[in-house]
Amino acid sequence: MKCFGLIGNPLEHSFSPLIHKHLFGIKNIDASYKLLETTPENLKKRIDELKSGEYDGFNVTIPYKIEIMKYLDEISPEALAIGSVNTICMKNGKVVGYNTDYFGFKRELEYYNIKVEKQNAYVLGTGGASKAITKALENMNANVTLVSRHPKNNIIGYEDLKSKKIDLIVNTTPVGMYPHMDDSPLDEEIASKAKCIVDIIFNPSKTKLMSYNKNSYNGLLMLIFQAAEAEDIWLDKVYDIDYNKIIEDVRGDIGE
Repeated sequence: MKCFGLIGNPLEHSFSPLIHKHLFGIKNIDASYKLLETTPENLKKRIDELKSGEYDGFNVTIPYKIEIMKYLDEISPEALAIGSVNTICMKNGKVVGYNTDYFGFKRELEYYNIKVEKQNAYVLGTGGASKAITKALENMNANVTLVSRHPKNNIIGYEDLKSKKIDLIVNTTPVGMYPHMDDSPLDEEIASKAKCIVDIIFNPSKTKLMSYNKNSYNGLLMLIFQAAEAEDIWLDKVYDIDYNKIIEDVRGDIGE
């Protein structure tokens, strides 16, 4: 049996084991997927577990998508260009990092037919997920601006959004994630004037931020699409998957 896992902290909100269970099942792959809450001091230990064959591959989530890079032997060109890694495995005796968040987010936009070309997109947060999403939006010809609690250079502050024309807001921060479901990175005045909101949080299925805008989407599809991309990398094979069935099954299991 192959064994995979998710490195991050905290992980109590994660649906990744459920998603990979469905993906492994549809492919007839005998594999397990574990949640591996990890302290910064134990990151290198996780890499050693991969090298020893204890695990066959990892996903990486908050807060280690940038930190993990210093422990890798190689980084794929797209992950290097993005500046963050969320998928790692052994290739030719080396620990290699990839970024599947980019593909997951792009495919979610395409699935929901969210047009971003020449639109004013504001990305909340500047962490690892933000880097992948910003790159995807830029490559889709959106006008992208980063928003942070610590504005500097070309990064604006949250209050600055009050004076902006907003086509799309993408929340890449953990604000509003389970169990802190009453929190929102923006107030209703700003959120309601956006044409569309994508909150990459997937638990809860409707965040406080999403409740402020009728045209809003969570991050579940991004999670599903990036998970499938990660498995293609781990298993070194591209699978033809009925994504509509996977999406329907996962939504059914989580009651969305």
